Amino acid sequence: MKQYRPTTPSRRHMKGYDFSQLTKIDSLKSLTGGFHKSVGRNNQGRITSSHRGAGVKRLYRTIDFKQTKFNIPGKVAAIEYDPNRTARIARINFIDGERCYVLAPQDLKVGDTIMTADKGSIRPGNRMRLKNIPQGTIVHNIELFPGQGGRIVRSAGSGATVLASEGGQVQIIMPSSETRMISGESFASIGQISNAEHALVVLGKAGRSRWLGRRPKVRGTAMNPVDHPYGGGEGRQGRGTRRPKTRHGKITGGHKTRNKKKKSSKFIKRRTK
Repeated sequence: MKQYRPTTPSRRHMKGYDFSQLTKIDSLKSLTGGFHKSVGRNNQGRITSSHRGAGVKRLYRTIDFKQTKFNIPGKVAAIEYDPNRTARIARINFIDGERCYVLAPQDLKVGDTIMTADKGSIRPGNRMRLKNIPQGTIVHNIELFPGQGGRIVRSAGSGATVLASEGGQVQIIMPSSETRMISGESFASIGQISNAEHALVVLGKAGRSRWLGRRPKVRGTAMNPVDHPYGGGEGRQGRGTRRPKTRHGKITGGHKTRNKKKKSSKFIKRRTK
């Protein structure tokens, strides 16, 4: 981590990334392009997710979450920064000339070789079917359904643990401590995701939040009664309600939002603690 000198009040506690370990190289033009950000709005232009918008302009790196080049070794040419995600990405050069970006696990270095196969060696970056991964191995970029491509465990520092398999299903302990059943035919990559120190970043000033596309949030208790259930009153007032609510009166604290009729609920063996 980079600790800034306290030259201003906002710099005093600010912490950022240390980019010295990344490869000093431009991103691949063939896998980089512009993209449209929804900034919290739906297809009608109406805000459906509050406190989002603006954000610094950035280019999108196309990440290969499927990694379908089977039994073809690829060499790590560079470890790069991706402004669109918390994890680092690795540039892979295959022996047939094709190149791609994948999520970089911890301890993956330039010059290492990775490969996708039904069964292979347990090394960071290798990808194989869950049924062939030993118990206790940490994995990331896991498919929920075979052939779908990695859907879960993709953020910085995260990793899921493989447990026993039964009836063609493999038990996975998620980063949230939830235990879930996933098909043994699904693919997963070995290792924990890189950039675990992302959790230690201290923004230090409001401007850095704006760069990330996070707009200011106003406390409900600072509003008028017409705008929020907590608004109004002379001086500071208590909530006046047993449970925390949104400005629309919906319960927020400890309220389960998962649909009870969701089909995938049968794959969850134990919920988050």
